[in-house]
Amino acid sequence: MKLVTAINNARPGARRTDRNSAFTLAECLAALLFMAIVIPAAVEAMHVASLAGEVAARKGEAARIADRVLNESIVMTNWNSGAQNGTVSEGANDFHWTLSSQNWPQDTMELLTAEVTFTAQSHNYTVKMSTLASLQTQTLPTGTAGSATTGMMR
Repeated sequence: MKLVTAINNARPGARRTDRNSAFTLAECLAALLFMAIVIPAAVEAMHVASLAGEVAARKGEAARIADRVLNESIVMTNWNSGAQNGTVSEGANDFHWTLSSQNWPQDTMELLTAEVTFTAQSHNYTVKMSTLASLQTQTLPTGTAGSATTGMMR
């Protein structure tokens, strides 16, 4: 089916053409060349964005694990027994952690460092979290109890 359009003959210099419009070979080749350049760049950009998103999510999980390892070791007071390590599995992801301690130079404290290693898209990444812990425990003398005071503020 051929679509016929009316031509305005009232304009001077108006031409009547019966040829069908189409792209030339040069235009088609230019479009293919443009697509050959843009498509690999777009695919690589999507790969980088995917990796960044996965690494960010896993870093958040690794930081949570490092925080939990530090808190548990301080509460259990097992941090001064040398280096410790283990593996935590969350879903399909494995996180390897190492807890180490070293002397803090300014005080009688220890610097505890939890290092969590994980893999994202065949690359290894590490998250380190540190805190200070005291070797001394604070206890109340025997025979004294802690007192609590209440009052109203005006």
